[in-house]
Amino acid sequence: MPEVRAENVEPVAVVGLACRLPGAADPQAFWQLLRNGLDATGEVPEDRWTSADASEVRRGAFLDRVDEFDPGFFAISPREAAAMDPQQRLMLELAWEALEDARVVPAALDGTQTGVFLGAIYDDYARLQQHGGPGTIDRNSMTALHRSIIANRISYFLHAHGPSMVVDAGQSSSLVAVHLACESLRRGESTLALAGGVNLNIAAESTLAAARFGGLSPDGRCYTFDARANGFVRGEGGVLIALKPLSRALADGDRIHCVIEGSAVNNDGGGASLTAPSEQAQRAVLRAAYDNAGIDPAEVGYVELHGSGTPVGDPIEAAALGAVLGTARRTRNPLPVGSVKTNIGHLEAAGGAAGLLKAVLALKHGQVPPSLNFENPHPRIPLDALNLSVQRDLAEFPPSAADGRRIAGVSSFGMGGTNCHVVLAEAPQDAPGENSVQRAADGDALVPVVLSARSGEALRAQAGRLREHLEVRPEVGPVDVAYSLASGRSLFERRAVVVGRGREGLLDGLGALASGEPSGWVVEGGVREGKTVFVFPGQGSQWVGMARGLLESSPVFAAEVQACARELAVHVDWSLLAVLRGEVGAASLERVDVVQPALFAVMVSLAAVWRSVGVVPDAVIGHSQGEIAAAYVAGCCRWRML
Repeated sequence: MPEVRAENVEPVAVVGLACRLPGAADPQAFWQLLRNGLDATGEVPEDRWTSADASEVRRGAFLDRVDEFDPGFFAISPREAAAMDPQQRLMLELAWEALEDARVVPAALDGTQTGVFLGAIYDDYARLQQHGGPGTIDRNSMTALHRSIIANRISYFLHAHGPSMVVDAGQSSSLVAVHLACESLRRGESTLALAGGVNLNIAAESTLAAARFGGLSPDGRCYTFDARANGFVRGEGGVLIALKPLSRALADGDRIHCVIEGSAVNNDGGGASLTAPSEQAQRAVLRAAYDNAGIDPAEVGYVELHGSGTPVGDPIEAAALGAVLGTARRTRNPLPVGSVKTNIGHLEAAGGAAGLLKAVLALKHGQVPPSLNFENPHPRIPLDALNLSVQRDLAEFPPSAADGRRIAGVSSFGMGGTNCHVVLAEAPQDAPGENSVQRAADGDALVPVVLSARSGEALRAQAGRLREHLEVRPEVGPVDVAYSLASGRSLFERRAVVVGRGREGLLDGLGALASGEPSGWVVEGGVREGKTVFVFPGQGSQWVGMARGLLESSPVFAAEVQACARELAVHVDWSLLAVLRGEVGAASLERVDVVQPALFAVMVSLAAVWRSVGVVPDAVIGHSQGEIAAAYVAGCCRWRML
C-alpha cells in the first residue's frame, strides 16, 4: 500500500462538533457516556406511539423532548414550526451549536460559500401528517415536510451560497455526506462545510418495517461481533460537524478536534441479494480510502465499525477488515475495533456520523472507549486469525509506529450496498488545541464574561447551562470561556456581563444570574444598536507599573507592547518594558520623553486587545497626545511616520 497522499487531497480539519444523541445532549456528555460504557437503550417512551403500534418492538434508543423547539430564535412563526418536520428543527439547532463550537459567528457566513451536506432517509413526520387526511395539509406543508429542506433551511438561515443537499444512501448516508463535504472543500466549491445526519423515529411504521424485515434484535440490544448477534436496535438523534481545509483552519487559528485524511465510497454492485453485504466491495472501499489518505493501513490504531450486530453483516465486515487492516499490521498486536451502536443503537441515516463523532472524540482525548455487549466472538468471526480485537475497556489510543500519530478508521454501510470509509488522524501537534486562546494562565485575574440572548428568561437559562457545563469541566478556565463568548458567539438584545475573580468567582456570578439574584458581580440589561468609539486620553493618566498585570495575563497586549519596544529601541536609551512593569531602576515617568511613548504604547496595545475579541471601533478620538494613538489605531499613520 503506497504511503503517498493522492494528488490534490488536502486534509480536512474538524473544527466544530454538535450532537443530540440518546443519553447525551452534546459532545461532552456523549464522551462521558462512551468512556463510562453506558447503554442508552431502553423501553419505547409511552408518548412516542401507542402500545398497539409498538406491540412488536419494545426497546430502542430515544431522545428526550424531541418536540421542543424555539421558533422565534430562528425567525420562524409558531404555525410554520408546528408544521415542520422535527428533523428540520433539530438540524437548525445543531448547525448553530456546531458553528458556536467552531467559534464562527453565524452572521459572518452571510454570502459565503458555506456548504451543507446531510444524511436523512425517513419522512416519519410527513407520514403522521398524512394520517390526518387532506384537512391537515396547509401552505406550509410543502416545505415543512420535504426532506431536501432539512439542509436547504440551514443554508437559507445562514444566507450561505455553497452546495446544500440531503443525501439518501441508506444507512451510510451521513458518512457519505461527510465524504462529499470533504470533496467540496478540496475542490474549492465550499470554504466551510457543515456535514452530518439526522434520524428521528416518530412513526411506528418505520420501526415495524425494520422488525418485519427481520433486521431488529428480538431482545432490543446490539451484540456487535458477539455470538449472540441477532439484529440491531433502532436509535435516533442528530450529529453535525463543521469542516475546513486544514491549511485554512491553521491560518485562521482554529481549534482543531482532528483531521480527516481521506475517504472513499463504493457500492456492492450485485451479490446474493439486494441487501446482502459484499466482502469484496468492503475490501475495495477500505483500500481506496487509505490510498486516498496516503496512509498505510498497518498504522491504524482503531476502527469504528459499522457493526450493526447482525449475524450476516458482522462476519463479512470482520473478514474484510482482517484482510485489509488486521493482517497488514507489522506486529501481532490485534487491531482494536468497536461499535457505538452498542451504546445508542443504530441511528441509520445518522449512524455513520455518530460513529465518526465517537472516533473524533477518541482521537481528541487519546482514549478508546469500550464497545458493549461482547462476551464471546461470533463463531464465524475468527478474531485471532483476522488479528482483530473488540475493545472491552477504556484504554489508551495506540499511536502509529511510523510517526507516533493516532489514526482511526470509520465504516458505514447502507442496506442497498453503498459503502463508505473515512480515515481520521489526531490534530497536528502545532495546531491550536482546547485552550487555543493565546494567553497566560487564568490565575486570579478579574475576567468579564459576556452572555446574550433574545429574552431575559433565555439569558438566565443560558447562564445556568454554562454554570453546569463548567462545574463538570474543571479544565476549562475563565479566560478561555470569556474569549469564546466574546469572539465566537452572536450577540442579541438582552445581555449580561459576569465579572469573576478566578473560577469560583465566575461560577458564583453565573449562579446569581441564573437564579435572578442581585449581585455586585453581574450587570444585566438591554442594548440598542449603536456605534463603538475608542477615546484616547492625554498625559496625566499614568502610574508606575500601570501595564504590569496585562503584560503578564494578555499575550495580545504583551505582543503589541513588545512591537512598540522594538520600534522605540533604536531611538531611546531606556527600556519600555521596564518602565511599564515598574522595575527598579527603570526610567522615570516624570520625564516627558518617557511618559509620552509609554502612554502611546499602552493605548495602542489596549486597542489591539479589544480588536482581538471582536470589538472594532466605528470611530476614534483623542485628546492631546492621545490624538497620535487615535491616528495610529485608525490607520492614518505608521511607526516610520511618528
